[in-house]
Amino acid sequence: MYTPAHFAADPDAVRALLARPVAANLITMTSQGLLATLLPFVFDPSVGEHGALLGHLARNNVQWSEPAIGESLVLIQGADAYISPSWYASKAEHGRVVPTWNYSTAHVYGNLVVHDDPAWLDSLVRRLTDLHEAGSERPWAVDDAPERFIAGQLRAVVGVELRIIRIEAKTKLSQNRPDADIDGVVAGLAARGQAESADDVARARRKRSDRESG
Repeated sequence: MYTPAHFAADPDAVRALLARPVAANLITMTSQGLLATLLPFVFDPSVGEHGALLGHLARNNVQWSEPAIGESLVLIQGADAYISPSWYASKAEHGRVVPTWNYSTAHVYGNLVVHDDPAWLDSLVRRLTDLHEAGSERPWAVDDAPERFIAGQLRAVVGVELRIIRIEAKTKLSQNRPDADIDGVVAGLAARGQAESADDVARARRKRSDRESG
């Protein structure tokens, strides 16, 4: 991934991307060519040197049964947003501005391990459920459903574990713009209802200021 120095993600940003309760694309190279599936993952930092991403595929999905050739890849995406040049203070000064796109992303490379073990899958779906239900007023739990029903659901899936080898991460959040332009970006995103992207830009600006003052 092309990553200019000012857009390189720091360790805190990488951890935040890995921990986000979102779905990500699992991509594997197989003898049948590239295969990809969008699925939710949970990050387990205790596995190996760099941690692992845990998820599951439908048993009927051939991606798990086609052996991966070499490394597999998970593409994790943070908030992203179109950035209008009309938000920049420098537009009024000299007009030499163009649109861009802000985003945070992590390309996570690793070895893919398949788990066809009911106990492993039961633990995984409970972790995924807890992660995604955490913000609910009345969170659903696996044990809310009948035991036999859950057992049948588990038989319909296969677990996958990406044991992480390396991570390439990028946070392109207007760090290359003057402070006045960043103020405009934060205000523009907030006015458009993209609070997460606005917060990301403000956070990146604070980190940049801390590095410059430190």
